[in-house]
Amino acid sequence: MAKKDQTQFVCQSCGAITSKWVGKCESCNEWNTLTEEAGSGSLPKGVSGGKGGKSISFVGLKGKSAAPPRLQTGIKELDRVCGGGLVAGSAILVGGDPGIGKSTLLLQACGGMAAGSKCLYITGEEAVDQVRLRASRLGLENAPVELAAATNVRDIAATLDTKGAADLVVIDSIQTMYTDAIDSAPGTVTQVRTCSHELIRIAKKRGFTLFLVGHVTKEGTLAGPRVLEHMVDTVLYFEGERGHHFRILRAVKNRFGATDEIGVFEMANEGLAEVPNPSALFLAERRGNVSGSCVFAGLEGTRPMLVEIQALVAPSSLGTARRAVVGWDSGRLAMIAAVLESRCGLALGGHDIYLNVAGGLRVSEPAADAAVAAALVSSFRDSPVSPGAVVFGEIGLSGEIRAVSQMDQRLREAAKLGFTEAWMPKNAGRRKQAMDTQGVAIDSLGHIQALVGKFSS
Repeated sequence: MAKKDQTQFVCQSCGAITSKWVGKCESCNEWNTLTEEAGSGSLPKGVSGGKGGKSISFVGLKGKSAAPPRLQTGIKELDRVCGGGLVAGSAILVGGDPGIGKSTLLLQACGGMAAGSKCLYITGEEAVDQVRLRASRLGLENAPVELAAATNVRDIAATLDTKGAADLVVIDSIQTMYTDAIDSAPGTVTQVRTCSHELIRIAKKRGFTLFLVGHVTKEGTLAGPRVLEHMVDTVLYFEGERGHHFRILRAVKNRFGATDEIGVFEMANEGLAEVPNPSALFLAERRGNVSGSCVFAGLEGTRPMLVEIQALVAPSSLGTARRAVVGWDSGRLAMIAAVLESRCGLALGGHDIYLNVAGGLRVSEPAADAAVAAALVSSFRDSPVSPGAVVFGEIGLSGEIRAVSQMDQRLREAAKLGFTEAWMPKNAGRRKQAMDTQGVAIDSLGHIQALVGKFSS
């Protein structure tokens, strides 16, 4: 006989369960995250022993019929991030800061697909009339999208668990959903995990694409249990600074495409507009012949992208020089400054250093090391980088400039935007000869001293 449900305390940060309340979670070391919830009791006999179950059947990797084609949303940047379109039966989790444009993007996707697919938009945060106001602003008031305001997963499951119920379903947001089978408030770890599991199960059973909108914590991670990111097929983050007019949709997990793929959108009065050439956007306001500015030929997923890296090196009046970074890793900046001081004799220790990736984009790949070093030396010696040059390469602690991946794609993007010179690692191999024919003169650099030597003292 199963035991009665007992009270348990669940950490809202990591999902750990304890039998009594404590101030600090022993699993994630977060304070005041334990909340009281009803326990699930013990499992009946026979579940773990395999008795009473039925055998499962296995099939080969190659199916008898071809897989259904991917669904196109009409938003090329969204399709690109998802791996070329939406996969039937997949679950996609979209997270981002409040007001960044998650609901706007998904409503536009529903409007673009509604002509040929059945799209359902279920909101738990707004009334139907509020969604209609947004649709009118986006010019989608005539799109055949079906709206509903509901939060009870039992009712939603009964509606969706029928053949041909939908091709695309948007749940906005998963933190507002609840099931009356669990005695806890909406948004708790148990509610989010249970509601997500039920919705994903129905999506895979009926073959419709499911979008789950997720809230983020103050640290910028998705709220709820970490297992939620493992349950879904794709995790997308919608990024962007409120002071900038464009947004970046980034895939951090994708079972059906490349990870770290990005899509770029521009926020306008009529909603989110696609940016087909992000490099031109990021370099639109760049001023040439200014010290401390350098163009980095980067790579986001499979997309080459040129961005401007700005540096300002100024004498410090404080005992400890200041290091301020926007859009890059502060620890890596400290490493590059140390290499310049140790291997090249630049006295940067008594100077404040400010580094910024223009446009609000965040760069994470080590290939930006050489561009950051060039911007620092340019500002320190007040000598501009050649306006027609792009820079990329990884810098080691001994000062060597190491080769990076997909250099040919970086150079091809630079040539497309009119750049005529590339400062790149010496180990270019066969690619150097191939890129010379595209009008990009390659300047191979083997050590950071060769990079510093390009700037007059």
